[in-house]
Amino acid sequence: MSGKPVEFHPEALAEAEAAVAWYRDRSLRAAEVFTSELERAIAAISESPSRWPFFQAGCRRFPLRRFPYLLVYREKAQSIEVLAVAHGRRRPGYWYPRNDKDLGEGRVRS
Repeated sequence: MSGKPVEFHPEALAEAEAAVAWYRDRSLRAAEVFTSELERAIAAISESPSRWPFFQAGCRRFPLRRFPYLLVYREKAQSIEVLAVAHGRRRPGYWYPRNDKDLGEGRVRS
C-alpha cells in the first residue's frame, strides 16, 4: 500500500542534513542509524499520517525512537509536509512561522 508523498520544507531538510552531519562527525554508525530512523519515520507518516497526536499549531509530531528529534508535520490534501526536524530539547516552537506558508516552490519530496 502506498501512502501520501512526504515533502520537506527547505529549512526542515537543512535541519535533517545538519543533524546527520553532526552525528557523522562523531560516529559514522550513529549517522547511519539516524538516517534509518528518519527513513522509518517518513514511511510511517506517509502510510498513516493521522496516527500521531496533534502537537502545536495544528501540526502533528513523530518522535524518533533512538534520538532526541521530532518530525513536525502537517497533512495537506495530497501530501504530507514536514515543517521541522526539531531537536526535542531545543528552541520549542521556532518552526511556527513555517506553518503559515502554503506548499509551493522549494519544497523537496522524499
